[in-house]
Amino acid sequence: MPEQIDSRRSFLKSSLAAAVAAAVPAPAEADDKSAAKPATRPNIILYLSDQFRWDFIGANGHNSSTRTPNLDAMASRGKNFTHAVTNQPVCAPSRSVLFTSRYATETGVWHNGLALGQTLPTLAGELRQAGYTANLIGKWHLAPNNEADGGGPGAVKPEFRGGFLDLWEGSNVIEFTTHPYEGTIWDRDGKEITYKDEYRVDFLTDRAERFLRQKQEKPFFLFISQIEPHQQNDMHRPIGPHGSVERFANSTVPDDLRALPGTWQAQLPDYYGCIEAIDASVGRVRRILEEEQLADNTIFVFISDHGCHFMTRNQEYKRSTHNSSLRVPLLIDGPGFHGAQQIPELVGLIDLAPTLLQAAGVPLPSGWKGRSLLPLLDDPGARQAWPNQQLIQISESMTGRAIRTKDWTYCVADPSGASKEPAAATYHEYQLYDQRADPHELVNLAGRQEYRSQASELSQELKKLLVAAGEPEPEIVPAKLYP
Repeated sequence: MPEQIDSRRSFLKSSLAAAVAAAVPAPAEADDKSAAKPATRPNIILYLSDQFRWDFIGANGHNSSTRTPNLDAMASRGKNFTHAVTNQPVCAPSRSVLFTSRYATETGVWHNGLALGQTLPTLAGELRQAGYTANLIGKWHLAPNNEADGGGPGAVKPEFRGGFLDLWEGSNVIEFTTHPYEGTIWDRDGKEITYKDEYRVDFLTDRAERFLRQKQEKPFFLFISQIEPHQQNDMHRPIGPHGSVERFANSTVPDDLRALPGTWQAQLPDYYGCIEAIDASVGRVRRILEEEQLADNTIFVFISDHGCHFMTRNQEYKRSTHNSSLRVPLLIDGPGFHGAQQIPELVGLIDLAPTLLQAAGVPLPSGWKGRSLLPLLDDPGARQAWPNQQLIQISESMTGRAIRTKDWTYCVADPSGASKEPAAATYHEYQLYDQRADPHELVNLAGRQEYRSQASELSQELKKLLVAAGEPEPEIVPAKLYP
């Protein structure tokens, strides 16, 4: 770990000059900052379900077996961003992007186990400075893993909480301190909160209810961070509530999984059960908001950090550039987001924090890389001008980079297989998928002669995005052509 941290520091230092010299236009921050302060600042609930596939929401129309009536109701009330992607498909790096609107190589968390940079402005910190309370229940995963660095899997010190300095009832790596029916989280003072013989999703929802039933003196930001349907690591599989396997036997198999070997045959029924439990939790939180007369002034966001490919693309569940890893649900309901609307523009996790700050009338910090999504709701010109490009950084399974557009996924990788550095100086073309003709990404077009010009164009666009993200411009070696 020390040499990894040293390499990360030297990488970030060497990248600063490239970031300053980048000739790529920055997001239109002036537009993002122009939102007037609402007469009454809305409460914000950010509900994150770990490793939740976008196509397991019934409202997205791709799964006849999933049971998500409460999430479907959110989609019928508010905004459904149908082409949202994560910018780093693994737990901690994606969360760092979500809360800082910077890329994982800028946040300090370019792979799991590293601590979020303490000087970076965060969504929680900016809202708190604007008069909100910032509250967390559940999984964090942005403190250092090593106890020698002041961290560990359990209790989290205040300096590692990313601005969540009011209610804190969580665990740094909750999959290591809990199991589906028992476990421990910690409060803000480091005292244990334990549960037993209750499903983990329901327990964390109990804690959220306890908070929401209390009188709130200030507008609040509440992060509800569930671990399901993520696999229970030491059991090597997701674990649904009792009876899930029987209830979801012989359910729909997504087409991107059906064609490939993996663990989905044994694990899909439990995954469906987890999804059902998350949906019930979302419905319960919504009901509490209505009973406490908070619903009309609360922005409710449902999102995931990444998807799940059930070991069909590599030897685990994510960390790839396929839709099964990248695409995530993003539903937003509440003040400023009322009225059913499907928004097909390609957006990233990096765009959510600017969106929520603008919706709350809070200025954006300088240096944030994402764009507010609010103009997409009612501005045809903004929709037409939207870039529909997202930079994807891959770590741990490989050192890779990708550009995702509405029509293409273009991925490059370090062919050495090294994964202990934040970036590589040289990448080789690795994957090219046509999202129009092959949405399940079953045919890799990298190296095909007839796609050479398209790959070259995407290569140049990817380099621009990397420089804008603060990385040195790499060499990209074309794939060997074949007929």
